[in-house]
This record gives sequence, structure tokens and C-alpha cells, in this order.
Amino acid sequence: MQIYLPIAEISVNAFLLLGLGGIVGVLSGMFGVGGGFLMTPLLFFIGIPPAVAVATEANQIVASSFSGVLAHLRRKTVDLKMGTVLLVGGLIGAGLGVWVFNYLKSLGQVDLLVKLCYVVFLGVIGSLMFVESLNAIRKTRSGAAPKRKKHNWIHGLPFKMRFRTSGLYISVIPPVIVGIAVGILAAIMGVGGGFIMVPAMIYLLGMPTKVVVGTSLFQIIFVTGFTTLLHATTNYTVDMVLAVLLLIGGVVGAQIGTVIGAKLKAEQLRILLAIMVLAVCGKLALDLLIQPSELFTIGTAGGH
Repeated sequence: MQIYLPIAEISVNAFLLLGLGGIVGVLSGMFGVGGGFLMTPLLFFIGIPPAVAVATEANQIVASSFSGVLAHLRRKTVDLKMGTVLLVGGLIGAGLGVWVFNYLKSLGQVDLLVKLCYVVFLGVIGSLMFVESLNAIRKTRSGAAPKRKKHNWIHGLPFKMRFRTSGLYISVIPPVIVGIAVGILAAIMGVGGGFIMVPAMIYLLGMPTKVVVGTSLFQIIFVTGFTTLLHATTNYTVDMVLAVLLLIGGVVGAQIGTVIGAKLKAEQLRILLAIMVLAVCGKLALDLLIQPSELFTIGTAGGH
């Protein structure tokens, strides 16, 4: 069943979009990521213009993340205080990111930048997570339980705050910086930033894995909601027909993903996420390196 997307200006199979939304929703519930790191490239692959994919995917992430957070709130695995601190940085970062996005769009370089950002970030983070997860699995099998670092340089920073749900007493500076970085990525790449936030919360802030997923989703809801609003009012690149179809699939998938995630060990979750990140990175890198079958495309003025 073909459906016309007015902003993207192409026709796409509606069931394909529902399926993509469902798959990404499952990932959202399992890993605490918005799923944009996977969905946005998938939208590129089916012909959605990068500018529209970025702005619209931020919209869909709000719904799948909200669905996932509800499930985690019931389990009491959301650190609302930490989520709020991350959110402050996220909103600042989102504002900066949309400004950069608009500037690059005016230069006509936004499509290339978005794809290059994906290749670099997914490659680096996927590799680091894969190596770390393998080491953690080896230690678990050998009988030595992986120890969480209790003290590092972060504990010497000022402006400390107690986060009871996470069992931490640390400075608010690192969470705010992590939030800003994720906000910028949300605006430029159309991602919730979970694929960066989840590793940062585990390894940099020292949060327990069981609390990280729900807290990450809580922050993602508000940052991607704010990003969508900015893109809709400044770029007019949010395709509501596309967003609704992805949203329906995402909400259902997130509930399924949360159930699956609860049955897997933390190390298994991280290595699965790392493999998916590296697979998407490889596909995007190939698309940038291989010469396309059509060297020229005709677009509307200003569309670049």
C-alpha cells in the first residue's frame, strides 16, 4: 500500500514504515536508545531526503522513548534527578545544534555532513562498546565479576549532588556536558543520542546499567521533542504523515523491547547494540564510497 509523503515528496509503502518503526521501538525498549541512529540511515536507504529524515525521526523518537519510559517507571529504574540534570544540558545542546544545522543547510552541505557524522560517531562508539563488552563477557565467564569504578577524576569536580536512585554523589558538570553533546547530536543527526549517552552514563558517570536505560529514555523524550519543535518552526522539514506511521510502530515495539531487555544480561545487551551500530556504520560508509548509479539528481531550488 503506497502512501504519499508531502514534505519528503515521495511515495513509500505504508507497511514498510510501520515495520521500521516497530523494529526501532524494540531497540528503544531493549537498549535505552531512541533508535534514531538506526532509523535515520534506514530512511536514507528508502529514499527519504536526509534533512526530512533527521527532523521527522526526532519526532518518532519522542513516542517510542515515552512508551519505553512508562515501562521502566513501573519497575522504578529511572533516576529522575539525574535525568533532569542531563536534560538541562540537552536543551542547550539542541538549540546550538539546530543553529548549526540551519547554517549548513544554507550552504547546501547538510546532507553530506549528516552522513559523515553517522559514519564517524557510529564507527568509534560501536568499536569501543564491542571491545569493552567482549572483555566484560570474558571476565564474567572466568568467574571475576566486572567491578564498577567507584572513584575517578570526576569525583574531584565541584558542584556535587547526590543521586540516590543511581547510588552516586558526583559533580553535576559531567552530566550537563554529556547532555549538551547529546542535544547537539539530536539536532544535527536526528538521533536521541542514546548510543552515546548510555555508554557515557555507564563508564563516565558510573551509573548502574539497570538504571541507565530508563534514565536515558527520560532525557531523550524532552530533548527530541524540543528538537522537533525547532526543526518544524525553522526548517519546515517535519513530515507528519511519515512521523505518524513510524510512531505507531515505535510505540508497540518499545513495549516488546522492554520485556526482551529485562531477560538479557547487561553485557549481552551492550554487545548486541555494538554489533548493530557497526553494521549501520558499514552500510553508510559503503554508500559514501561506492559511485552511485545516477551521478546527478534533479531537485527543487534551495533543496540542495
